[in-house]
Amino acid sequence: MSKLYKKFISLKIENPNKIYLFKVGIFYIFIDDDARLMSTILNLKLTKLNSVIPKCGFPISSSEKYFNLLKKYNYNICIIDDINLYNTIPSYQNNENIKRIVNKLLSINIDSLSISEVYEFLYELQKTFNLLLGDDFNNETKK
Repeated sequence: MSKLYKKFISLKIENPNKIYLFKVGIFYIFIDDDARLMSTILNLKLTKLNSVIPKCGFPISSSEKYFNLLKKYNYNICIIDDINLYNTIPSYQNNENIKRIVNKLLSINIDSLSISEVYEFLYELQKTFNLLLGDDFNNETKK
């Protein structure tokens, strides 16, 4: 069970009448029964969080439009944006790792790279992001 879904279940147990909207990366998403309801209300496409749990959502860049619609319908919406779903590494350490990766990217002269250097760099980048994001994120993206 994903951390997001565990959080959703615990919130629904506390207050089953609220509709929970999660900020995940650059998206806001509804899950499970909340997603089924909001997909029809807001005309959002249902996809899957995993093989059985539905989700739907919208990009943060479109949030003003959807927040205005949600106000219009007067649902009891609770926005959850303070959870850390994927990272188990402290944020200060992530920031240092991200800075290191960005600095390395900025220092590369693309015109002078060999195929093997590109491969090595991409491999190192993939390993670093796998460590930063953890197993839950990797398992979700492979589905």
